[in-house]
Amino acid sequence: MLSVLYYLLLTVLCTVFMVLSAVALVVCMPFDRSRRTVHELSRLLVRIFFFIPPFWRQRVIGIEHADPRKSYVIVLNHNTVIDIPALYCIPLNFRWVSKREIFRVPFFGQFLVLHGDICIDRARAAEAKEQMVGKGCRWIRRGASIAVFPEGTRSQDGEMRRFKTGAFALAKEAGVGILPVVLDGTATLIKKNFLFNWRNRITVRVLPPVPADRVAATEVHELAQQVRGDMVAALREVKSER
Repeated sequence: MLSVLYYLLLTVLCTVFMVLSAVALVVCMPFDRSRRTVHELSRLLVRIFFFIPPFWRQRVIGIEHADPRKSYVIVLNHNTVIDIPALYCIPLNFRWVSKREIFRVPFFGQFLVLHGDICIDRARAAEAKEQMVGKGCRWIRRGASIAVFPEGTRSQDGEMRRFKTGAFALAKEAGVGILPVVLDGTATLIKKNFLFNWRNRITVRVLPPVPADRVAATEVHELAQQVRGDMVAALREVKSER
């Protein structure tokens, strides 16, 4: 019953913030090309989402590695839909790269459009990569970062799958660094019966960024393997601490 009430509350909150985001987009567009105002509204919504349940805990490690004055390609492991709000714990203005099916989900899809996120068709890999790089570079030139799940889909067992190279090609083309982030605890916040786990703990660990000069000097497949190796080791450490 408590989970049902919280879902209803979230529906109301999402509706209110969607209207606020639409107004902010229209009003601020002439002087806010990176849509930072819309992004900050999303961050506020996420803070409310995590704050209301008294026994939910969020821990952010390594936040000093995320320089809000810089743009990055952010790469993170993917377990569940809760990975998306968890990343808003990091004080960066970013756009998501999302499969087109997500844009059809009520509330999520509308927020993605208002947010300016990048829609790709995973069934057309070459075209999707081209869209990610082209649109991603435009947002980076406006001062935003780009967030990507390099595994391409959710992990079913919590282990990181092989990384695709699109995010790394984007970083190389845009001339920016890569910011690796690992998430733990997002898969247990919502149970298989869609009820909330009211004593959940999420850890967000930000790794040191791969500088732009190293990105430029490294072949994309090698770069993807190196970053994945660092993230696998960091996630193992986070899980052992848990």
